Amino acid sequence: MYLTLLQLLLIIGDGTIQRPDYDDTSYPEFLNSAWMSCIPDSTPLSEVTIPGTHNTMALFGGAPAECQSWSLASQLHAGVRFLDIRVRHYKGVLTLHHGPVYQRGHFGDVLQGVVDFLHEYPNETVLMRVKEEFSTTDDIYGAVVSYIHRYGCWDMLWHSRLMPTMGQARGKLIVLQDFPGPDLGLCYSSLDIADDWMVPTLLHLPEKWQSVHKHLELAPVGNKSQMFLTFTSGTGVFAFPSPVAQRINAKLYDYLTYKTGKVRLGVITMDFPAAPIIQKIVDFNNQHC
Repeated sequence: MYLTLLQLLLIIGDGTIQRPDYDDTSYPEFLNSAWMSCIPDSTPLSEVTIPGTHNTMALFGGAPAECQSWSLASQLHAGVRFLDIRVRHYKGVLTLHHGPVYQRGHFGDVLQGVVDFLHEYPNETVLMRVKEEFSTTDDIYGAVVSYIHRYGCWDMLWHSRLMPTMGQARGKLIVLQDFPGPDLGLCYSSLDIADDWMVPTLLHLPEKWQSVHKHLELAPVGNKSQMFLTFTSGTGVFAFPSPVAQRINAKLYDYLTYKTGKVRLGVITMDFPAAPIIQKIVDFNNQHC
């Protein structure tokens, strides 16, 4: 079984679901805006266990396209610190997309949201994977730089491929660059990544969970100077993001429940995470304000 008694569904009146591992309501159950402030400055960022969202801005387009239900601000205030941003490049304009589905915004909206958050919480840091989506120009570097300057983020960037410490990362936007061009931050391909996103049907969920579980088990014993990134999300022709997340998030919640103490699990990236599962991930840093 994928669900335990601890994970009984709370069905909201409009048919949405809010339970400890999965939440497709409009707002988190509770917030955790400043959890990084308790992590010692000397801690390498690669040794911090970090909650993230897959396809962070995919809030529109129906069941095949939607991966999240919270706004960017709600995700950040709930404790999410890894953002997966997909942009379509057209004549210097970077619109937000999930595949062909326009997500009713542009890259500047994301940058402004991060700037606002880091101004309010300067002891935090935000990691942002930036990837070209639904276009194949392979020359988005100039457009990304233009947007970063336009929205006042240039001085907030971590301008190095070297892994920062927590102290160096505070108040910074760390771009995980998944496109060609000169360095803007960390190289996305330098991370140890598990992203077996193809889940053809719900019958393939055991294979998906096996991939997630294997990578989470490797993270505590892997290269401490290398950041580990595990995508728990998945989709396919007969398995959309929400039903996959409802089952995999439950497995993840159980897995996290049975682990104790301070454990380096890397970045754990989810569709439709709930506030309690985000808190469980944060708690592996074993720092309490």
